[in-house]
Amino acid sequence: MHAYSLELRERVVSAVDRGEWTQKQIAERLGVSTVWIKKLLQRRRETGSIAARPHGGGRQPKYQGRALKRLEEELRKHPDATLEELRDRTRCDASRMAVFRALKRLGSRRKKSRSVPPSRIVRTLPKSGGLG
Repeated sequence: MHAYSLELRERVVSAVDRGEWTQKQIAERLGVSTVWIKKLLQRRRETGSIAARPHGGGRQPKYQGRALKRLEEELRKHPDATLEELRDRTRCDASRMAVFRALKRLGSRRKKSRSVPPSRIVRTLPKSGGLG
């Protein structure tokens, strides 16, 4: 989700300051929610700014530094290991998706090749008789 532009924020604050419309009317006309307007005005009161806050970041990856190197080593030793097996071998408290993302960062593809050729599919004709 993206932050609203500074230009929109200025238009909302300007409209509220002029007092020509209610916050509900401003929200409907400018396509924002009344709750967002209240939070914007509160932010202006508390900090003096209407600019968006910086992004808070997110969770740190479970596989970084030594854990990522250990995963890479295990992948070299056991290239056919499943995500669960790699997680268990690295003794890292992580989800399968965390292992998958780490492998993606390492540039590893997890698509396994077939050990046998695909079976041949033959179209069969319907049995004659019956309707007709």
